[in-house]
Amino acid sequence: MSASVPEIHLHRGDLPDGLTFGESVAVDTETMGLLPVRDRLCLVQLSAGDGTAHLVQFEKDQYAAPNLRALLADPAVTKIFQYARFDLAMIRRFLGVDCRPVYCTKVASKLVRTFTDRHGLKDLCHDLLGVEISKQQQTSDWGAPELKPEQLRYAASDVLYLHQLRQKLDALLAREGRAELAAGCFAFLPYRAHLDLLGWSDEAVLSH
Repeated sequence: MSASVPEIHLHRGDLPDGLTFGESVAVDTETMGLLPVRDRLCLVQLSAGDGTAHLVQFEKDQYAAPNLRALLADPAVTKIFQYARFDLAMIRRFLGVDCRPVYCTKVASKLVRTFTDRHGLKDLCHDLLGVEISKQQQTSDWGAPELKPEQLRYAASDVLYLHQLRQKLDALLAREGRAELAAGCFAFLPYRAHLDLLGWSDEAVLSH
């Protein structure tokens, strides 16, 4: 089935006061490119898994965002990502937050879906939820002052299904006896992101 029409709220510079997401929040970022040490953060998307997405858009060099920072730094709230390694690096660089605890659906998928090499969000939504999402706006200009409606819908789709995917993947992790292994990987991800920012992006620091 196709993705449902989400409720999208666009915020400039920060989340509004008093907005809460419960014990877990889905998080994603949109940037000017895929190099954390070169490209800037443009948008942070969040969802409580209730069909609503909150998008925080940033102007260049304007990253105060005290409410968003507090949420991402809250140790009582698990942050669910699709590719946490990249998003954590961008969040650390631009928002100054060492974001944890985290859950990564891509890592979880790689640990239990060893029969495939397709671990992207589009594939996970199709295979585990029967939902079709579009990735057409993935390479659009996220630094534009005014984002197009199709960009907003794309950005929202990146967080709307992560809670459901976590449930499905947790069941598979438990079935295959790899939940503890996944937890260890998730705990390491903030350090992996920090290594990326320090220049160890390609070097395997744990190899011989």
